[in-house]
Amino acid sequence: MKIGFALPYLHHVAHQVDRTAEFAREAEKAGAASLWAGDRHFAAVDPTIGATGPGTTIPVEYRTAADPFVLLGVAAAATERVQLGTNVLIAPIYAPAHLARSLTTIDRISGGRLIPGFGVGWSPEEFTAANTDFTKRGARTDEMLDALELLWTQDPVEYHGHHLELPLQHSPLKPVQKPRPPFYFGAPSGAPAALRRIGERADGWLPAGLVPDYVDAETVLAQRALIDEFASAAGRDPSLLDTVMRLNVVEGTPSGRVADAIKSLSAETGIEHFMVESMSLPHVDAVLELVAELLMLVGRG
Repeated sequence: MKIGFALPYLHHVAHQVDRTAEFAREAEKAGAASLWAGDRHFAAVDPTIGATGPGTTIPVEYRTAADPFVLLGVAAAATERVQLGTNVLIAPIYAPAHLARSLTTIDRISGGRLIPGFGVGWSPEEFTAANTDFTKRGARTDEMLDALELLWTQDPVEYHGHHLELPLQHSPLKPVQKPRPPFYFGAPSGAPAALRRIGERADGWLPAGLVPDYVDAETVLAQRALIDEFASAAGRDPSLLDTVMRLNVVEGTPSGRVADAIKSLSAETGIEHFMVESMSLPHVDAVLELVAELLMLVGRG
């Protein structure tokens, strides 16, 4: 069993990013298998689409977010063993060369421990701020994967898509991982298009659930079965697609309840790597306490 934890990038603990190196060292020392940061550029005051769809709001926890690339770079320099992941980056709002450079730097600092996790995004306002068409986010994401593949494996490199352009350029700085870092994808809504992308293009899947409620092993298994079908149809081996499941912990949930959810889900789904997001906790010390308790109850990674 491998248990990972979110770095202090969101909500209360985002105000304590000066403790990122300390947090990363202590979590690794306690036995964490991975450390993660997500991507929230801002929370719109009057969102067109909320966190769970049209007509919903954006949680207060999303109003404060630190830069995931900076935090992962700090964590990479402060640790030796843990994997370092993004869960998830809003891939289509970035320029390919910018995204590749940032992720390559983290992979090199960490000695090849990066797990780049991507999503297509759900906030139209974030796309407006990035001067990017929200309605084309799926197509841009597919082209982003093509562009990253080239940037990480060729030099010089160029790419000409319908939505993304890379002029012929030198690209000598490559990640440590060969032929490239793996592509992981989330699909929070379980939309067939998102699951198809995972089956056809990804190296790993990032499902998510809420603890103590809204974690349904049957749904996870059904989505994974669909992903496997898409992978097989594309001539890929489904058994090679890794899974890391994110568990968002509701405020006030005892650590024992979280540990029970992890063990139960692992037994029912076969998933062996979990990421715990405890954005409601008020202080880095409280998160480190949860880290120690969970690793004691579940086991070290």
